[in-house]
Amino acid sequence: MTELLCIGNPMIDVFINIDYTLSAKYGINDPVQHIDREKAHALLNEPSIYAEQAVKCSGGGAANVAKIAAMLGIKTSFSGCIGNDDLAALFEKEITDAGASVILTKTNERTGICFVCTSGGETIIAASPGAALTLDETLISDELIGGAEAIALDGYILDRRSLVQHILRLASRRGIPVALDAASVFQVRSKAEEILTYSRSFPLIIFMNADESLAFYNTIRKNSTVKPVNAAAAKVTRDEYSNLSDREKETIILQDVCPMLKIITDGEIYPIIVVKLGGRGAVVVAGGNIYREDTYTIIPRSTVGAGDAFCAAFLAAWIRGKSLSECAVLGNKVAREILEVPGTQIKSGKLKSFTKMLAK
Repeated sequence: MTELLCIGNPMIDVFINIDYTLSAKYGINDPVQHIDREKAHALLNEPSIYAEQAVKCSGGGAANVAKIAAMLGIKTSFSGCIGNDDLAALFEKEITDAGASVILTKTNERTGICFVCTSGGETIIAASPGAALTLDETLISDELIGGAEAIALDGYILDRRSLVQHILRLASRRGIPVALDAASVFQVRSKAEEILTYSRSFPLIIFMNADESLAFYNTIRKNSTVKPVNAAAAKVTRDEYSNLSDREKETIILQDVCPMLKIITDGEIYPIIVVKLGGRGAVVVAGGNIYREDTYTIIPRSTVGAGDAFCAAFLAAWIRGKSLSECAVLGNKVAREILEVPGTQIKSGKLKSFTKMLAK
């Protein structure tokens, strides 16, 4: 039996250093963007990239959750669409080596690629989803959903409304909770009302990072009578909060965002809303209660995959019947381990102590 079914966009993460010349050549300019298939594969075969010894590993939010949860001893499956190429083989090997099973549909499209580009000390994400976008509701059966205790859904599939609603309906009929990662600020800005509606109709566990929670608050606030308590929050617009310090964001989240989330969750089992604060820990809001768990900051090798690792550990602890505070504590600890490696390229031995904690 599958304890955790993860559904989303299977990708190969490619970690590269990129200079201005390559950035201009391939049109990689925005912090997060799509890149077309031809450019993605041309960039993948750039001689200068090979000279930099690019690191490749399985990726995609839900796939990362599946991989880490499996390493933590959870019976995990991943479902998505891949191509019929070498990158597909790499993806499947890494996920299965981690201990997860896969339900993969192979298509004529190429396997998705996500470039994690380091340029001038900044990180730029350029994705070409490829075959991942061919996943639709015809590939998600009642039997697949019904075999799980919980489902983790990649927030990047929110654009495929019929697919998301199909999964939520199937899960809800069986009383199976669905964990949804908001995925990005851009997704939250356009989908905040949708996420809120889903949270009122289906058993949801919602994960957001600090910026995403501020975007959610800012969007919902515009359409409600919610008034900010913190003076800084009153001035926050969709373009300003990215310039706030982590401490300023945390203050607004605790004083303004959490009270709004408390209202949303009050008196209900679901939604459970988790705000990941990175080096400042996490906040969980559920049943009208607020749980705050601190962590400590380290200098990361890469932050890519850390949020997914947090979600995986949180869900693993939740499946094992731990308290929400314990879930957040484990999420913080496992995410910190992932900061030491590119993406989720961590050896399972590094997580053994956490597996033992879950078994208690």
